Amino acid sequence: MREVPMRYVKANQTGIVITVILSFLFHQPWILAALWVVQLAGILTEGRFNLFILIGKLVLKGKGEEMQALELQRFNNVLAVLFLTLALLSFAFEWQIAAYAFSAMLLLAASAALLGYCIGCTVYFWIKQIRAGRFTRT
Repeated sequence: MREVPMRYVKANQTGIVITVILSFLFHQPWILAALWVVQLAGILTEGRFNLFILIGKLVLKGKGEEMQALELQRFNNVLAVLFLTLALLSFAFEWQIAAYAFSAMLLLAASAALLGYCIGCTVYFWIKQIRAGRFTRT
């Protein structure tokens, strides 16, 4: 199984949080569009052209031991692009409340992940359980 160092995952999450906060502060959807490009480039290149990971590689020294599965990282990045796409479409249709709601959901998910709880990981686990026929209600 291929893995990604958690320090690069955290660098990406930090970049997401900072960028979404900047878009809120300046009320500029183009900042979210730039984030969308960064995240999509990361998905298409398995992180090789994700700006936040490239910065992380320059700034963060040492190897780090904690890792995350590449499949899980890719799933979380797809969720980020999905939320960004929905936010940008909402801005395009001038649905301001929906646009800020989708942006806020991404901000909350990335912030929670930085604090140690990965919402995307939980969703990924649920999907795997449902597909395996092991999901039960309590």
